[in-house]
Amino acid sequence: MFKRILIANRGEIALRIIRACRELGVETVAIFSEADRGSAYLELADEAICVGPAKASLSYLKIDRVISAAEVGNVEAIHPGYGFLAENSHFNEVCRSCDIGFIGPEPAAMEMLGDKSHARRMAREAKVPIVPGSETLIQTEEEAVQTAREIGFPVLIKATAGGGGKGMRIAANDLALKSAIQQARTEAQAAFGNSGVYLEKFIERPRHVEVQVLADHHGNVVHLWERDCSTQRRHQKLIEESPAPNLPNEIRRDMCDAATRLIRLAGYTNAGTVEFIVDQEDNFYFIEVNARIQVEHPVSEFVTGVDLIKSQILVAAGEPLPFSQKDIECRGTAMECRINAEDPARGFQPCAGTITKMLIPGGPGVRFDSHAHAGYTVPPYYDSMIGKLIVHQPTRQEAIACMRRALAELRIEGIQTTVPFHRQLLNDATFVDGRMETTYVERRV
Repeated sequence: MFKRILIANRGEIALRIIRACRELGVETVAIFSEADRGSAYLELADEAICVGPAKASLSYLKIDRVISAAEVGNVEAIHPGYGFLAENSHFNEVCRSCDIGFIGPEPAAMEMLGDKSHARRMAREAKVPIVPGSETLIQTEEEAVQTAREIGFPVLIKATAGGGGKGMRIAANDLALKSAIQQARTEAQAAFGNSGVYLEKFIERPRHVEVQVLADHHGNVVHLWERDCSTQRRHQKLIEESPAPNLPNEIRRDMCDAATRLIRLAGYTNAGTVEFIVDQEDNFYFIEVNARIQVEHPVSEFVTGVDLIKSQILVAAGEPLPFSQKDIECRGTAMECRINAEDPARGFQPCAGTITKMLIPGGPGVRFDSHAHAGYTVPPYYDSMIGKLIVHQPTRQEAIACMRRALAELRIEGIQTTVPFHRQLLNDATFVDGRMETTYVERRV
């Protein structure tokens, strides 16, 4: 078992990892940028090391500085959290070459599944349904047009190294496709350093359902059931829940089995998420694998009772999973609202600034994961999420009632947040009925 771990991240997820390590008896080294200097959560780590200026490209994304901090901190492993370097296979390899463990999958599996085009080929081999699309990356406009005509318009252009909606475009005809291909390539190159794109048939008004998986180094692969992440805006998730509402049990089982087949075939270890879209006839199609812990992992923790962060650390240390698939039940309903420092009334414009007052909700089945507090200044340099409000109740109806109550109690003053928008969503009839799909928020709310 590791004795000392460096956390290559910041904010909420860094605090979450510190807490898990403390319970495991593992010491922690936290890194921080000048923008995060003095953040209260850093006091909970055993050591904190500055890795550079406020800009992420000069601090949290600077591999040499992170490795130097790990060496100075005398750690045995690095937990990357999510975002930043979490899915960077090169960073993964550098850690291992420096005899520092990486708490995540092996570099080869990360690289293989991180390339969406390659991941689609693997899914096909594992007999996992995939959306009809191009067999390989698109090289020319003529090839794009021919492929689009074969699978039928509208089509979705996707960056092979993409995520978060970047490098993604929809085209309904030949002319729009030619223009969108170039736009997607330019955006993908700027965001990921990889301009490769491929085509998929565009599934209108789909649901976004993902399966949480865990795999150890002893051949054990399990799933922790599914999460519905359909309540989103511009490919950014707003609310996640488990189990997925109104999903037939047979489809649910088939999807979870498909996810574990793919993970086993890829030789993947540690925590990961296999993402699917579900059409209006409940057909599901593989879209990608996230080779890291997800923001919404507490939803799965609530319904299964499995601590995913502790599991990640134990698996990376070579421990076998202490449970099998038959031991993992899905109990009740869990729901998470991502609380962002954004102004919904102004197009969700980021809202940096100082929090002057913060009242955190509590009570049975309520959890608030956040590094923020009264007096904390939200910096403008990073993702705008400042917390996650999670509830767990025996039924979905009770979970919605609990979340409404918790949102009413949550008070954050000094900056604008998405709390009022979440309150609105929790009273929307479509959401209450469990009929959300990925385009609903942009079309109706």
